[in-house]
Amino acid sequence: MQPFINYNLAKGWYITSSPIITSNWKLPSDERWLVPFGGGVGRVFKIGKQSVNAQVQNLYNAIHPDTLPFPQWQLRMDFILLFPKEK
Repeated sequence: MQPFINYNLAKGWYITSSPIITSNWKLPSDERWLVPFGGGVGRVFKIGKQSVNAQVQNLYNAIHPDTLPFPQWQLRMDFILLFPKEK
């Protein structure tokens, strides 16, 4: 599951949070979930004629399995090429 929230700012900037919540159904019920919490910033801009969406997020794994070695933090960086439909 990946809930998300964006708050748009001026000049293509935005604040975002889009943690990826996962579950391992093979683990016991009290060990199965990975729930990160946090957020970051991004911007939509152009490189030449190409539209781009770039963002970085820092997420803390608030809930995670104790039986497996999981890091406490995640750093996610996205660089997305955009191809908007032209009219």
